[in-house]
Amino acid sequence: MSQQAITPELLEWIADQSRAGHPSESILAAMLGSGWDESIARQALARQLGQSATLTAPSVGTPGMPEPDLSRFAPVMDAGDRQVKVVMALRQPRVVVFGDLLSDEECDGIIELAKTRLARSETVATGTEGSEVNAARTSDGMFFERCESELIRRVESRIATLLRWPLDHGEGLQVLRYRPGAEYQPHYDYFDPGHVSTPNILKRGGQRVGTLVIYLNTPGAGGSTIFPDIGLDVAPVKGNAVFFSYDRPHPSTQTLHGGSPVVEGEKWVATKWLRQGVFN
Repeated sequence: MSQQAITPELLEWIADQSRAGHPSESILAAMLGSGWDESIARQALARQLGQSATLTAPSVGTPGMPEPDLSRFAPVMDAGDRQVKVVMALRQPRVVVFGDLLSDEECDGIIELAKTRLARSETVATGTEGSEVNAARTSDGMFFERCESELIRRVESRIATLLRWPLDHGEGLQVLRYRPGAEYQPHYDYFDPGHVSTPNILKRGGQRVGTLVIYLNTPGAGGSTIFPDIGLDVAPVKGNAVFFSYDRPHPSTQTLHGGSPVVEGEKWVATKWLRQGVFN
């Protein structure tokens, strides 16, 4: 990184991107995805576009990002049709643990709807278009269509209200089952700007900007959601959920996370990924 320099060619490229209508944050994301050091990339953007003030990291609650209303930090929040507890909140990175987001009956109902449709989980393929089975992700999963049933619609509407993010800006709810020993090694949920599949993926709603993981049961042991960069483990408790957001597709968001191996029993989760725009 110390060899990187702000050259006339780089500044001209930035100017070309700006003239083409790309916003500063998109240009920054492209540079970071190409391996540029963030501080150097921001200096180059500021020099060429004179927008240093707009390129600082957004504070918690920045417009344009999903964010629960924690202005009063009330212990219970109104999610429209249900009162949801706030168990823990971290500002940087933004991580919030909710209690009783779903009832026991809702958790059981989602599992029943999903269990006959499970298949080995896949990830974005390495170096090619599409997806593939990956040894880092040893779970079974399925996707619901958005608002596929009354139960799914009710849960998605509750999420939209809680996180103040439009329902149609979310992907369909994904359900995963982890058997004993199954895990999901640490990863990021945003789409890698440098990956060959990303341009086509982004056509369906833009980047991911937030993740909500809902625990549909409580395993006997293991299965926590881990955040290695910040040393945080979230216990999988039935009906609870963990939310985290990321304003750019870059490791500086500190949203590296994974699912630790299940030691006893099974772990069922439902994941909701939130997009910048309408997902279709």
